[in-house]
Order: sequence, then C-alpha cells, then structure tokens
Amino acid sequence: MAQLKQTPPLVPETGVADLGPFSKPLFEDPGARALARVGVVDVGSNSVRLVVFDGAARSPAYFYNEKIMCALGAGMAETGHLSPEGRARAQSAMKRFKKLADGMGLSELTCVATAAVRDARDGRDFCEEVRRDTGLKIWVIDGEEEARLSAQGVLLGWPGAYGLVCDIGGSSMELAEISGGRVGRRVTSQLGPLKLRDLKGGAKARNAHIKETLSDLAGRMGPQRDRLFLVGGSWRAIARIDMLRRGYPLHVLHEYRMTRKSVSATIKYIKENDIEEIRQLSGISSSRLALVPYAAEVLSRLVKTFKPKDIAVSSYGIREGMLYEQMPQRLRDRDPLIEACRFAEAKDARMPGFGKVLNAFIGPLYKGASAPRKRLVKAACLLHDVSWRAHPDYRAEVCFDNSTRANLGGLKHSERLFLGLALLHRYSNKRENMRFQDLYNMVDEATLLEAEILGKAMRFGAMLWMNRHEERGELRWFPKKKHLELWLTGDMLPLFGEVAEARLNSLGSSLDATVEIKIRKKGKGQVPDQISA
Repeated sequence: MAQLKQTPPLVPETGVADLGPFSKPLFEDPGARALARVGVVDVGSNSVRLVVFDGAARSPAYFYNEKIMCALGAGMAETGHLSPEGRARAQSAMKRFKKLADGMGLSELTCVATAAVRDARDGRDFCEEVRRDTGLKIWVIDGEEEARLSAQGVLLGWPGAYGLVCDIGGSSMELAEISGGRVGRRVTSQLGPLKLRDLKGGAKARNAHIKETLSDLAGRMGPQRDRLFLVGGSWRAIARIDMLRRGYPLHVLHEYRMTRKSVSATIKYIKENDIEEIRQLSGISSSRLALVPYAAEVLSRLVKTFKPKDIAVSSYGIREGMLYEQMPQRLRDRDPLIEACRFAEAKDARMPGFGKVLNAFIGPLYKGASAPRKRLVKAACLLHDVSWRAHPDYRAEVCFDNSTRANLGGLKHSERLFLGLALLHRYSNKRENMRFQDLYNMVDEATLLEAEILGKAMRFGAMLWMNRHEERGELRWFPKKKHLELWLTGDMLPLFGEVAEARLNSLGSSLDATVEIKIRKKGKGQVPDQISA
C-alpha cells in the first residue's frame, strides 16, 4: 500500500494539494485549538473504534469513545479475504459512527485502516462499499506509517519521551523508536495475535516464528534498552491481568508500569489459571481475552529480546497520533498536564486565573523543590476550585477521584496520588476513614505529608480570595528555623478572620513550624507591626 507522500499531488477538481487524511487543520487559531471537536475512526484488524476529542488542544478529553469488536482479520491466513462476518459488523459500525458524527455536529471524520484492510484482497472493495454507504473515505496506511502515528500518540502523553514504542493490533505489530520528541526508526511485522492464532504447527511453530521475527526486528532497530511503551488492546489486557495478579488498587492503565520480572510472572499466571475465571475477575471481554495468550507469547519474547529498563502502558496510540499530527510544534512542546488543568480551570473554576495567583502565593514553600514537584504544585493550584459544585460533604472525595482517575497525560501513578491527596486536603484537614485507604500505600509517608502541606496551603490561600488586581498577603518560609510568616497589609485584615487563622495554624502544624503574622504598612521603609507569634 502507498505511504502518505511528502509532496502531495494536486486534486484535479480543486487544484489544491491532497494532504491525505490530514487535509483539514484541526487548530487554525488559538480559540479553535482550545475548543475544536475532532473525530477519528480506527479500522483495525480486531476492532473498529470511534473517538471524538474535545477540550484542551494539547491534552484533549474523550468526548465520545466507542469500540466494536469486528475481527476483520480473522481467518485471513487461509482465505486472504476479510472475515465476512467481521466485514458486515464493520460496515454496520461505520454507518453508526457516521450517524453519531452527524448528530454531534462534526464536519468530518478522519478514518484510517491498518493491517487487515491493507493486506486483504477485498480491502479496497470494503473501503469503496463504506464510501458508497456513508460518504466516509478510509485511508489505508502501511505498517511504517502506522508505527509512526502510534509513536506520535505516545508523544501526546509523554512530551520528550524516549524509548521503544510497540503497538500490537490484531494482524500486525509495529515498533518505533522515539527520542527528544521525535520518531526515529520504525518497522512492522505480522506478529498480531489473529495471525498467530491461524498459524499452522501449534505452539512450537508459533514460538519459532515469533523468535525469528523478533530477532530480525531487533537487528533492524538496533539496541533499545530504554523504556518500552506498550500500545494496543492486547497489551492493555495483559496489564489489567498484571494489576489483578498484584492486587494493584489504582485501575488506571495509562502510565501503568511493569518490570520484566512482573511480565514473566503475569504470563505464567495466564498459563496456569482458568481463562474464564480471569475474564470474570478482570472484566476483559471474551473476544479480547481469547487473543491474550498469543499476545503474551509475543510479549515474553519481546522483553527477552530488547531487555528494556522498564515498561510503561500507553492508552494513547494511533488515534491520538492522528490528532498529534495536526499540532504545530509550539503546541506539541506544551505540557499536556498543565494545558489540561488550565482548560479545566477556565471552564469550571469560580474565578478563572486565581490558580496562578494561588501558585505564586504558596510559592515560597517550594523554593527548593524539584522541577517535577513544582509542576505538580502548579497543576494542583489550577485544579483547586474546579470541583466546587460538588456537595461540601463529598467535595474532598470528588477531588481525589477526579485527579487520580482523570484522563490526564504526562502523569505517573505516584504523581496522580500526590495530586489527588493535595486536592483532598484542599477541602479536608484529614484523609483517614475515607474509601481510598488502600491507595495511600502507593506513596511513602514523606509524600503523604508533602501532599497534606500543599493541600492545606491551598486551603488557606483560598481564604485570601479577592479582586485579582488587589494586593495580597505574602508567605515567608524559613525551613531551617521551621518558621512561617504571613505578611498582611492593614486593609487585608478583614479577610484574616477566625477560619483563615485556623487554616493557617493547621498549615503550620503540618509544617511543624512556628507561625507569625505581621502587618506591612504602606510605603517603603516602614517597619512592620508584629501581631502574634
């Protein structure tokens, strides 16, 4: 199949260059980038999925996400054609997705097909039939282009990431290296579980084929000892089983980490346990789980071949890569976490923009903090007020839930916990006796205390909420002396009531610090009045 060309031909009817599936810019101006609703369809060998993105351009939310298991590639090894049943299901899915897109007011859907359609003898006929029935054009991409888009999907969630991206579909498996925010070498293979299931000769033949293929891919890709990013439904299913085996409490697949040792233990767990019992406990669909043993054989050999230093699961893949394709570099370079938090504040906070003021106010507590910690402090300040509509009795829990389980890129699980705990303490002094107790063990005591301090700092800072142009108080923190000062101007004193004082003292208690309040007189060179110690 032809790959997307660098110099596109002109369309005779219009005289405009044909840019393939990316002919319409998604973000023509800052306003459109912030709010554009974008729909993509991924016609894969195993499933057909519609995703509609909305929200912050750099870290969009999933406005709509629907998957239909079609198994288009089932039986292709014998017939060379798409599965008749799968083809009928896929055509039905495309008709449904077109109706949904029209109902959502999408101007168009970008549709991409991968291994099954590009390899099948009737792949072109299938695309033409879909076009006749729905008006949707399906762009059939080759394996290297599929690898590139999947790698770009990983970059959407991990800006500047480096390592090896492995995307497994039903009929193929792609590898791509990423470094410095760019996609490098990439290769494709036919190691998809649907093809392996149809391979003659049983387990012995499969293992020999997998070993030989991965040896060839390793020779073409060169050493890849950094992080391994896993993309694709079969990998996510294995990760979910790994969570089940370990009793892992946070069921968020994106950024879930595994080691080579844990992968080996989970593959052994799959072999030794009843597959139906695993299905019931994990919630994985029967059709997906049927392919897991074949994917597990590939993963076992993959980690033995490349020996990655660690393994991360990515929920972002080809669909997100199609979105990333449209972003100008200045947008790609932005932090997806901060962009998502900014968008949430602008949309849901009572006083958009106050998060920046709050971050500056509590900043003295974090002068010596690392850049990753300062980043999380900024994110927390932006999110500190977005859940104000929740009932006061449940606001702390809602904040924790939203942060730990939200669709946020560029956030490790431990960072999700830190952010969730900080926002919990924004509304509650205590974290005990809540339904999240099992998650607290994911971070150490020092991190729990840091999150508590951040939450209490935001809880107090929110008490000084005024017109953004008015002068505010100032915190001064002396960590060696364990001494915290609050400086106020005289006209700010009415804001410093009993509740504000109690919250300041609570912050001081968590810091194990003495607290002192001082009044700054207007005018330079004035000596402050000390109020209390």
